[in-house]
Amino acid sequence: MVKLAAAQRANIPPFQVMEVLTAAAARQRVHGDVVSLAAGQPSTPAPKAVREAAAAALGRHSLGYTEQLGLPELRDSIAEHYSSTYGLSIGRDEVVVTTGASGGFLLAFLAAFDAGDRVALARPGYPAYRNILSALGCEVAELPCDETTRFQPTVEMLEALEQPVQGLILASPANPTGTVIPADELARLVEWCDRNGVQLISDEIYHGITFGEPARSAREYSANPVTMQSFSKLWSMTGWRLGWMLVPPRLRRAVDSLTGNFTLCPPALSQHGAVAAFSEDAYAEVGAHVERYRTNRELLLNGLADLGITRVAPADGAFYAWADIGHLTDDATGFCGRLLDETGVAVVPGVDFDPVLGNRFLRMSFAGSTEDIAEALDRLARWLPSAS
Repeated sequence: MVKLAAAQRANIPPFQVMEVLTAAAARQRVHGDVVSLAAGQPSTPAPKAVREAAAAALGRHSLGYTEQLGLPELRDSIAEHYSSTYGLSIGRDEVVVTTGASGGFLLAFLAAFDAGDRVALARPGYPAYRNILSALGCEVAELPCDETTRFQPTVEMLEALEQPVQGLILASPANPTGTVIPADELARLVEWCDRNGVQLISDEIYHGITFGEPARSAREYSANPVTMQSFSKLWSMTGWRLGWMLVPPRLRRAVDSLTGNFTLCPPALSQHGAVAAFSEDAYAEVGAHVERYRTNRELLLNGLADLGITRVAPADGAFYAWADIGHLTDDATGFCGRLLDETGVAVVPGVDFDPVLGNRFLRMSFAGSTEDIAEALDRLARWLPSAS
């Protein structure tokens, strides 16, 4: 008898962040004492205006399929967001609403790359890039990044590659490091991609969450990049599964066909609610969240430094601290497991984000309450002497 098995393309690593969240939930059910700095999501709900718009839509609309590229009024609102935020003139036809940014990445990769294409990306970086590309039969060219380049790729790294690449993925602000690519370097990277016929995918889902200069969009420098955005992070809408991308003309028909076959359309209720995300009240509400992240960031970085954890990536944006704990352990996975078991503090080992050096790093989220950050630091301070 022939044995059935999973497809070879499905042989990709699990996302260990989710396994940490599962372990934290199990401890919480038993002990009720978990303080989590693990989840890459805000602890706040969607803006009030969004929730009210979604509630109204329940009574006003049938919530059947929408246009497969998204509600026209939502696409118009997104285009206007680019005008008010970046000074860009974006047409509705450039905007594709997606089932989360994750769904957008799948569409973008399928539309832009063939099996066997080489795509460059930073290490450390968001693991789903690597894993989705691998599942699609693409070859990943990792660019080892560290503090000397602020954990971001450079044109010099790309020019030093022994084999050409067909794609480049950038993330600014980045997960897990929080670093932002300076405007002049982003312009150089975009120009290099255009000059070499390399499709740039720009992950901009943490835009709006920065603590110095605002992050710049790759779309400011060229119409060729595919830019990815999401309602998940700035607007605290992770479970609403709604994102969008700006798509250059040559890829629009491909994206249109793919999304119509894959998902038919993004979630209708989420789309109706998201129109209100661009209201004045919603912008004010999420702006207050960013100020809390700023407070949390300062508290966490100062607290880690007091504990001797001083090698932390510049957290220019997003809501993560990427901390080198190589002086404490070379097994971050075991370290995180013991920390959770013995103190109830949940943090994430770096192996998801960097398969080579990640076992000497932690990712800690400061998207929760300020009280949780303070409590986690207090427990960590009391635990570290016994862990060493």
